[in-house]
Amino acid sequence: METMTLPGARQRFVYYPETDGEPMAETDTHRNLMIDLIVALSKYFNDDPHVYVSGNLLLYYEEGNPAKSFSPDVFVVKGIEKKERPIYKLWEETKAPDVIIELTSKTTRLEDMGMKKGLYAALGVKEYFIFDPFSEYLKPHLRGYRLSGDEYALIKGKRIMSKELGLELKVEGESLRLYEVFSGKKLLTPAETAKAKEVAEKAKEEAEKKLEEARLARKQRAENEKQARLAMAQATRESRQTAKEEARQKLEETRLDKKHKVESERLAREAKAQADRQARVAAKEEALQKAEETKRARLA
Repeated sequence: METMTLPGARQRFVYYPETDGEPMAETDTHRNLMIDLIVALSKYFNDDPHVYVSGNLLLYYEEGNPAKSFSPDVFVVKGIEKKERPIYKLWEETKAPDVIIELTSKTTRLEDMGMKKGLYAALGVKEYFIFDPFSEYLKPHLRGYRLSGDEYALIKGKRIMSKELGLELKVEGESLRLYEVFSGKKLLTPAETAKAKEVAEKAKEEAEKKLEEARLARKQRAENEKQARLAMAQATRESRQTAKEEARQKLEETRLDKKHKVESERLAREAKAQADRQARVAAKEEALQKAEETKRARLA
């Protein structure tokens, strides 16, 4: 329940409904387009706290008269607080929308091209765009108007620009798309945003996977290099140990050979000495025997 005080009158209650009982859009295409445009514009102006984007919202333009209302498909108001509103009351907000976009059809043709066009100009809506997705009567599909004085002037040229939004409006099939004028970047629909997010997340996962694979590869390479160094060090130690053992064995063999030679020489000397002693004994015995024989011969 809304309240209002009129000059010279008692306070009375005026009810401003939040719905007019009309369907949101003519067709699924109209509804989807409206939602896509509202979401895209809301995201585009997300960081500006003084730009309000809405659509299919009742806008009351005469205080105390609930019959004086309309519900634009899409509209943008600059210079007011960004907040949720159940309805839009022109006398409280103190300004009309800067831009209105209507998604038209043959059933709303007279209203969109007649009454609304005149009303929007009278209220001071700076830019008014009409899009006919099925090209039921507008050829080309899109038409734009810019306020000049108290009347609308047709925006001419191949490119339809919104000075108020800083965007270019383009027809793509049955869709109305918005592009940033300077960057040429397209404003994405919710479905495209979700797809882009999915692609970005997948790319991120792939990048993280590749980074992890690279990390593991570096780790494995480092481990392989470490094992190679350890193996080389082990092989070097074993080689040195083998060489040392071979040298020791050669020294031992040399020592044993020398010892054996010395022992052999000693045994040879002892054998020779033994033979010499035996020869002397034999010679002595032989001499004694001869002497004995000579003695016996003399005695005989």
